[in-house]
Amino acid sequence: MMLFPIQFTWPYGGRSVFISGSFNRWAELVPMSQVEGAPNVFQAVCAVSHGCHEHRISAVTLNQAMPRISEEDVQACRHRISVFLAAHTAYELLPESGKVVALDVNLPVKQAFHILSEQGIALAPLWDNCKGKFVGVLSASDFILILRELGNHGSNLTEEELETHTISAWKEGKAYMNRQVDGHGRPIPKHLIYAGPCDNLKDVALKILQSGVAIVPVIHSSSEDGSFPQLLHLASLSGILKCLCRYFKHCSGSLPVLQLPIYAIPLGTWVPRIGESSSRPFAMLRPTASLSSALNMLVQARVSSIPIVDDNDSLLDIYSRSDITALAKGRAYTHNLNEMTIYQALQLGQDSNTPYEMRSQRCQMCLRTDTLLKVMEQLANPGVRRLVIVEAGSNRVEGVVSLTDVFRFLLG
Repeated sequence: MMLFPIQFTWPYGGRSVFISGSFNRWAELVPMSQVEGAPNVFQAVCAVSHGCHEHRISAVTLNQAMPRISEEDVQACRHRISVFLAAHTAYELLPESGKVVALDVNLPVKQAFHILSEQGIALAPLWDNCKGKFVGVLSASDFILILRELGNHGSNLTEEELETHTISAWKEGKAYMNRQVDGHGRPIPKHLIYAGPCDNLKDVALKILQSGVAIVPVIHSSSEDGSFPQLLHLASLSGILKCLCRYFKHCSGSLPVLQLPIYAIPLGTWVPRIGESSSRPFAMLRPTASLSSALNMLVQARVSSIPIVDDNDSLLDIYSRSDITALAKGRAYTHNLNEMTIYQALQLGQDSNTPYEMRSQRCQMCLRTDTLLKVMEQLANPGVRRLVIVEAGSNRVEGVVSLTDVFRFLLG
């Protein structure tokens, strides 16, 4: 095999240029990147075997119409997907083997923090032994709020402060903090959002979307009163999407919407172009920014992750809410978070107990020209909750598309 650089001059405007050829059986449009300082010159590196090859250049000009979606096609796609999801149950999400970690509500926050880190997970259902049932979920978002709250009352966080807080006490304090109290000033208990094994996948997906949670515990009880519940699985949009992709992969031709590029839908949150306004600010940070600024941005912008970029806005890494558990390593949470950079925080997770295949999924990318089906297949992989949309060649960040974005579109 040899690498053959191809440069192509296109004087008619536009930024989306592609090459295909006999070297890839004409099966894939390879995006060409714009050469810096030469707005009409595009390049790509293609792996070709020895011999003669034909190639073809395709370009989308500024005057060329964007692929259109008819409302009929969208509704037909949504109907077929809804019918499929309604015909399958949460039981089908259960793996043949596996484990689910649950935490006792009387566990100290510090111990819970370390357990999640050691298990390589970002959340766990909570068990109340006195009530004999699951009462909630402890997530990475809780730890972010804990560190921010305790950090507001002093320069550093002490281990003693974490040791004195049980999960139950934190949840009660959180209710007061969010003013979720009744007329007598008592905290209003939040009911656990869960699913039964016989619930259909559409209802499970809607529960996740409407409640804004990452997972829904799948709980089974053989008693009518719900006693002696069994925790079977943690259902996520990723698992549901995997079922969808497995079914529609070989019949996607009957759903033309799945073959559309994501920029034409449009899907996700995009970086505003010059002169454009955006109702939702797009969050990005440099690796030298403080960890406290990242945590504040995650909470205030209500996002699950922040792209970390260089001075040219090219993607370097991504900081997610789940990365907070890496602070348990070496008790890094006791440090002043204003003095720790995002780069240092990400380095803490490099040698964590998280399986390599999960760590490698942390910074997944796609192109604006990728089809909806291709994006769905990437998001269906374990551990992937969002894709960073980048410009071909430069890796300049253009947007983010998440599991939530995909399901909000598919379910209307």
